[in-house]
Amino acid sequence: MKRGDLYRVYKGSPNDPKKFRVFVIVSRQVLINSKYSTVICAPIYSTYDGLSTQVRVGIEDGLKHESSVHCDELISIPKASLRHFVGLLSTEKIEQLDDALSVAVGLQ
Repeated sequence: MKRGDLYRVYKGSPNDPKKFRVFVIVSRQVLINSKYSTVICAPIYSTYDGLSTQVRVGIEDGLKHESSVHCDELISIPKASLRHFVGLLSTEKIEQLDDALSVAVGLQ
């Protein structure tokens, strides 16, 4: 399990109308490797609104269609729920993710 990995999660959020949703792990690797039972993740949606807090992802990342990571909707997910590996982000996409996360949490 690494930062930038994509996993399909059953009911990642109680308010999500979809039964399954793909999430990308955004926690730092030290936390992922720790004894803590959860990691911070960002959801992936099929919509892209052009916001600076969104990162385009798609087939090259292991998804079935073009989508985007929404960094304004971070949630903590139990590591045990991350069982269905989908793919991983490239180094370039992780850099874009870092920029989007910085904007989302007000570091820019």
